[in-house]
Amino acid sequence: MPILGIIASSMLGVPKSVVTGGTLFTPAGDFLYRTFTGNGTLGVTAAALTCDILVIAGGGGGGAAVGGGGGAGGLLGFTAQSASVANHTVTVGGGGAGGTGTATGTNGVDSQFAALTLVKGGGGGGGYSGAGLAGSNGGSGGGAGGGDNGASLASGGTATSGQGNNGGTGSNTATSGAFYTAGGGGGAGAAGGNAVTNTSAGVGGVGSSAYSSWGSATSTGQNVGGTYYYAGGAAGALSVGTPAVGGAGGGGAGGSNGPSTSAVAGTVNTGGGGGGQRDANSGTGAAGGSGIVIVRYLKTAV
Repeated sequence: MPILGIIASSMLGVPKSVVTGGTLFTPAGDFLYRTFTGNGTLGVTAAALTCDILVIAGGGGGGAAVGGGGGAGGLLGFTAQSASVANHTVTVGGGGAGGTGTATGTNGVDSQFAALTLVKGGGGGGGYSGAGLAGSNGGSGGGAGGGDNGASLASGGTATSGQGNNGGTGSNTATSGAFYTAGGGGGAGAAGGNAVTNTSAGVGGVGSSAYSSWGSATSTGQNVGGTYYYAGGAAGALSVGTPAVGGAGGGGAGGSNGPSTSAVAGTVNTGGGGGGQRDANSGTGAAGGSGIVIVRYLKTAV
């Protein structure tokens, strides 16, 4: 700060904060933004800082064989937080690995800012064991895998309250080797789609656009026609047909056996889930996208 600015602040009795850590963005407007795409520290010296904080966990990995889509990482926003003069630990969760063979995908890793509420990683998409396997619980729930031989429908994973939405149910078929479809993972803005037997896999739940202005200011999230989304769920897999789409906010598309299409990973630093894979009881579900932490504060505070 220029010397005159320091003198003016001192005379007014309003000390300024000195802030370090992350990547600094200085867009037009009233706010500064610091983004953390991996673990780090927000340093605050000279005076406490009032700030808003967005925390997103890693997305869940997609299931294999007849795999459900991975659920998005949990998303929480914290407003008007007072960051004391201290070094504040920032933890950014990685995306979960996709399931292999017939396995359920791995949950995403949790994210956290200092001692604020832990934000949970997205649930892994369900795999297959004759019957479809349930999606895992998480920030948003993973979609369920598809089954056969008239097996009971597998359920999607349950979301953490206030952080996301549930995953979609899987389908079943009357006989082995018929048309399989799996459920979509939940997103921060909507539940994952339910699979429809012999018709379609579940789409990924849409993410949240509540922080679109943050995405625009920092070039993070998924830009859809000028609106930025975070934490989209991934789509489930199907045997034959057009792959289902992931939710806006980095959710991956599901895989298909015919035409042969690989599942798509969640986009890094969005918390998007990884797509479920369908490859005749082999192959690997797609990985979830890593999370992100963004700290926003007034330019006049520093």
